[in-house]
Amino acid sequence: MSSSATIIITLALVFYSVGVWAERIAGRLKPWHLAFFCLGLICDTWGTAMMFDLAEGITLDVHGITGTLAIVLMFIHALWAAIVLWRRDEAWITRFHKFSIVVWFIWLVPYFSPMFFALA
Repeated sequence: MSSSATIIITLALVFYSVGVWAERIAGRLKPWHLAFFCLGLICDTWGTAMMFDLAEGITLDVHGITGTLAIVLMFIHALWAAIVLWRRDEAWITRFHKFSIVVWFIWLVPYFSPMFFALA
């Protein structure tokens, strides 16, 4: 199950990164970017739930706390993107990538923290 969770969370990294960086390069938020944000969120939540089962709950360490924060931020990010697209707010459509990059960098902390702790 650990390898399955790792694969699913890595898919979250791929989906979320494609959405965030494609939006950044395009310079404007598009519906397909939102689809990739959602795919990343779904995979991250699914993989994290599998990890919770292995760890028998959330761990109160850097990984557990930042992982929970990252999922909450990914949800807010996807919800906000949907609202921006629905409202067709051109100002936000063209600057949304600034928020996306911040959330993506925060998401990287729990993704890479197990590797850093293993090396320490």
